[in-house]
Amino acid sequence: MADGAPAVPFLDLVSQQAEVADEVLAAWERLLRAAHFVAGPDVAAFEREFAAYIGVEHAVGVANGTDALELAYRALGIQAGDEVIVPVNTFIATAEAVTAVGATPVFVDVDDETLLIDPAAAEAAITERTRAIVPVHLFGQTAPVEALAPLAARRGIAIVEDAAQSQGAVSAAGRAGALGTIAATSFYPGKNLGAAGDAGAVMTDDAALADVVRNLGAHGSSVKYVHDRVGRNSRMDAIQSVVLSAKLRRLDDWNSARAAAAARYGELLAAAPGVRLPRTRTGNRDVWHLYVVRVEERDRVLADLTAAGVGAAIHYPTPLHLTDAYAGLGYRRGQFPVAERAAERILSLPMFPHLTPVQQELVASVLTAATSGSRVDG
Repeated sequence: MADGAPAVPFLDLVSQQAEVADEVLAAWERLLRAAHFVAGPDVAAFEREFAAYIGVEHAVGVANGTDALELAYRALGIQAGDEVIVPVNTFIATAEAVTAVGATPVFVDVDDETLLIDPAAAEAAITERTRAIVPVHLFGQTAPVEALAPLAARRGIAIVEDAAQSQGAVSAAGRAGALGTIAATSFYPGKNLGAAGDAGAVMTDDAALADVVRNLGAHGSSVKYVHDRVGRNSRMDAIQSVVLSAKLRRLDDWNSARAAAAARYGELLAAAPGVRLPRTRTGNRDVWHLYVVRVEERDRVLADLTAAGVGAAIHYPTPLHLTDAYAGLGYRRGQFPVAERAAERILSLPMFPHLTPVQQELVASVLTAATSGSRVDG
């Protein structure tokens, strides 16, 4: 670690990029020679490939994952006066996009086993103003859409999947991104399927919704200088599309490598004192975007890992209702006890396709030493 690099990084994008470098550089040179930079045939090709992979009729490339959520909400007609149910344990973009369209995020707690949205809590939060429920496929596994879908259908409520952490994840009901009314995903570089910058997509089987999303992301225009509605500029760069196409061809192999690493962590940490391992829902095939354990004295344990050169992180340290951004909604501490309790204990360990057994053994050794003597109180 003489150069300051960790012995085990939290994420290794360099090794991943090395696998696709020749293919991507050749495609970039072609695009640069042709001066094709925004949208175009390469973006259309990726949209078709990704839609086929997910198992939907339509995928629309956009500028980033937050835009994907906002455009999905807007395509559904969600606006001021409407409510959208959001799990409180998620990245702020899930709720931020609700706010951006003028609607109100209604927060609900999560299931203690998986930290995914609690269907019973979602049902209890429905009012006459509810327009959508957003199951977030968090950490790499699908949320319980199969429990939410009948409820949503009875009440005329849309299911908007936040699939930013779940490219390739499968449940008994199908693949993440193909389970609801419409879905949004992010291709931020650290995702299982990551671009070389920002990008995102909206997925749906509904042609009319797909058309509205595409129109909204092109300034409300389907024909140049003819503007059907007030839209915005949110289009995928062609350069990002060729990166994503190259990586999509390797995604299943990379997800399998993540699954193998998760299984190895399970073995190495099975007897670690005070470490609560992640659980996968029955019927799910997790793609392990993150490997999240729960420990007591989390901040001290994190400091010990960092000092030993092990990259680790927290996803997410503050439930959304306790952020300053959403203080105005009037929620209080103690209202969502599962998420609040988890936020004090969750710890994300290094997880990426090229993680080696030797690296994992070091992580497990340091974590076990750091938690020795801590009480198991999960």
